[in-house]
Amino acid sequence: MINTKPAIEAKNLTKNYGEINAVNNINFDVKEGEIFGFLGPNGAGKTTTIRMLTGLSRPTAGTARVLGYDIESEIVEAKKHIGVVPEISNLYDELSAFKNLLFMAQLYGIPRSQRKARAEELLKTFGLYERKDHLFGTFSRGMKRALTIAAAVIHSPKLLFLDEPTVGLDVVAARSLRNLISNLHSQGVTIFLTTHYLEEADLLCDRIAILVKGRILKIDTPEMLKAVAEEESVIEVSFKKMSSKIVEGLSEKLPELKVVATNYNKVRIYGGVPAYTLEKVLQHAKDEEIEIDKVNSIKPSLEDAFIKITGLSPTIMAIEKGGAK
Repeated sequence: MINTKPAIEAKNLTKNYGEINAVNNINFDVKEGEIFGFLGPNGAGKTTTIRMLTGLSRPTAGTARVLGYDIESEIVEAKKHIGVVPEISNLYDELSAFKNLLFMAQLYGIPRSQRKARAEELLKTFGLYERKDHLFGTFSRGMKRALTIAAAVIHSPKLLFLDEPTVGLDVVAARSLRNLISNLHSQGVTIFLTTHYLEEADLLCDRIAILVKGRILKIDTPEMLKAVAEEESVIEVSFKKMSSKIVEGLSEKLPELKVVATNYNKVRIYGGVPAYTLEKVLQHAKDEEIEIDKVNSIKPSLEDAFIKITGLSPTIMAIEKGGAK
């Protein structure tokens, strides 16, 4: 259940690295019991924000409180009540799943008499009990992410930070991990999640902050963000074969509209009168001898809202992490 009491309050939070402004004067709050998403492309400042909120990096300016504790003067106390799942796991390859959890239980100060039972409980919950004696280094990516989350919640934190939890996972592993996140949420854990996956944010989050180049452009529920894009029509055209010339040609034919290439040989055209837009598309396809597979008038998605709010192509979000965050 979502509470109106804030689990996180950030005011004018800023982080500079020399002349690079990684996080630029952001303001937001996270309510107790909600899944709050930080959605943005790589380099937007998502990980930097988590590092500040968890005491790994000091803000250049601004303040924040986590569970009522000041992130600079009271971070030691705050850490007793939060869990952090970094993008790269902090567990040990040479230890078994069970021993990794026992070690983390010890670090978090769980009494010795309770460590074994808590570790076994989490291994069962996360579907890893049969592999409890296997070395962490032998696990698949999905299993590693699951155990890393289990380790982060071994002390039953009130607030969990998840940095790009499903990055690099296959579809099945990602779906399984999202189910685990939803289960934690249903148990009352507040979750702060960063992602560059639009679908993931839409599926999991109660509210989303869209972050680009260190600035928050918009904060709202997925439904309200999508409503931003409902003001204009969206026509999706599927072609038998796709090329950059198709997008260029349609952009020239429809200069007043936004033409964006998406996945699977599809183009989305935003705005205008649907009948007029369709007429122009069909005429262009005929003139250029381009074969159209199908045409749909679609309900705006979070992707459409992201395009409208940021002006960025969704392909920017599809690029996997590989540089500075």
